[in-house]
Amino acid sequence: MRTYQMNNGLTIPAVGFGTYLSKDGDEVYNAVRKALDAGYRHIDTAAFYENEETIGRAIKDSGVPREELFITTKLWNDAHGYEEAKAAFKASMDRLQLDYLDLYLIHWPNPVSVRDRWQSANAQTWIAMEELVEAGQIRTIGLSNFMVHHLEELLKTAKIVPAINQLRLAPGVYQAEIVNYCKEKGIILQAWSPLGRGELFSHPTMLMMAKKYGKTVAQIALAWSWSQGFLPLPKSVTPSRIVENLDFQDIELSNDDIATITAIEVVTGAKNPDEIDF
Repeated sequence: MRTYQMNNGLTIPAVGFGTYLSKDGDEVYNAVRKALDAGYRHIDTAAFYENEETIGRAIKDSGVPREELFITTKLWNDAHGYEEAKAAFKASMDRLQLDYLDLYLIHWPNPVSVRDRWQSANAQTWIAMEELVEAGQIRTIGLSNFMVHHLEELLKTAKIVPAINQLRLAPGVYQAEIVNYCKEKGIILQAWSPLGRGELFSHPTMLMMAKKYGKTVAQIALAWSWSQGFLPLPKSVTPSRIVENLDFQDIELSNDDIATITAIEVVTGAKNPDEIDF
């Protein structure tokens, strides 16, 4: 598995297995087990997904050595603040049954609960996360859905520069301002929903590209993600597709095709994190 080097010197597998909306219980357990069997070593979850406990059990039952795995979870919107973040992290670790976490992310920068004080709430949350890094409980810390103004505010007080920013990125959804900013800062961009929200699978441009390269639409979307330097987090609960979604690493898209894919239009774009209602 190809890896990216983060700004803290550590490496991260360049493809992760997403688990958002995977139903807790047998569905997510079997999906994670299949993903690990297929060769994924990077698993992405979140407190909000309500599947950490089952994922932890699947990881344990897989028999894959812990040092080979890269596990991510995220702090939910109800836990912004110093003490709140410490408690939320402990709860996630108890559910995952892990001794340490590879990556911990702030899920959203400006939830409704702290909208009148998001700057200080993020700063205090980050201090707690930095202390957990210093204590050896977290190896890497980062963000999710942060735009430029959120990052600039955080960097005023942060001692550790975030290593990751996880964003909605896919063909037709290219958030140029924050993408360029993160690249300048050496922050890796993870792509959530890298396969789009269903519409890519019937998009004429994507169907044309799939036929041209002899691959699936999903594989073309993932190859595009790599062409941009993104780290995609494809999600599936179908065993054949879980395996299939790793079989894109030999695709070399032409520059013209990359530009064409980037420019396609889709209906479901990225949410404005300052306007979310949760």
